Amino acid sequence: MTPAVHHRTATVNGLDVFYREAGAPDAPTVLLLHGFPTSSHMFRHLIPALCDRYHVIAPDHIGFGQSAMPSPQDFPYTFDALTEVTEGLLRRLGVGRFAMYVQDYGAPIGWRLALRDPERVTAIVTQNGNAYEEGFVRPFWDGVFAYAEAPGPDTEAPLRGALTLEATRWQYVNGVADPSLVSPDNWVHDQALLDRPGNAEIQLALFRDYPANVDLYPRVDRYFRDSRVPLLAVWGAGDEIFGPEGAKAFGRDLPDAEIHLVESGHFALESHLGTITEHIRDFLGRVLT
Repeated sequence: MTPAVHHRTATVNGLDVFYREAGAPDAPTVLLLHGFPTSSHMFRHLIPALCDRYHVIAPDHIGFGQSAMPSPQDFPYTFDALTEVTEGLLRRLGVGRFAMYVQDYGAPIGWRLALRDPERVTAIVTQNGNAYEEGFVRPFWDGVFAYAEAPGPDTEAPLRGALTLEATRWQYVNGVADPSLVSPDNWVHDQALLDRPGNAEIQLALFRDYPANVDLYPRVDRYFRDSRVPLLAVWGAGDEIFGPEGAKAFGRDLPDAEIHLVESGHFALESHLGTITEHIRDFLGRVLT
């Protein structure tokens, strides 16, 4: 029987936050944090694969998916602000301790949650969710950092190019050993949301804030060393946004980290759902005891 996945909305700090939820509420919670430019839609297949054993929650960040999309004049689009909303949702749902799966933008949000209350985080699964400068693949990031350092028409234009259908499709198929495994529905869905009036300004604001995540890395790495939090890095080795060196770097601060590279790209769930699910279930089954 197909597990029931609920699609719900909660009000957090006056904003509607959409989230997917499945599994018994008294089971260990697994929080799924999506990346750019997608939403909790990226977890549509993973949630049913985990919810027989875990209470799974996957929110859409503000400005993404089905959550509220206030203008940058009405909401500060920073990773600190997105974390505040995520923390508010967990509080609203009565979630205490949780494991988390982080990918892309979900990683800096997850790291902030861990730094605020390290004891709450029971385990981490990172799928192309970076915490080390080694993970940045050039030249993809050159334009982001140039724009953040000196916002203006010349530096903004390349970033607007990153919001096009061609760029969104590239994120899904680049580095995937067999691109025919990746459904075109992904980039069509994401692009429709990116193309909403006003969304480009939201994404540009987050691009400008991205260096704040890099500034946080020394604290994050110290958190890893101090907490020895159980961590599984399962990584698309062909990702030209966050490369495999970013996965390997976790072993520097967490010698017991479990690191697996798969022949995929940035959104590895789309081509390697079964493999990644097996790694997650094995890992969480051992560390959440």
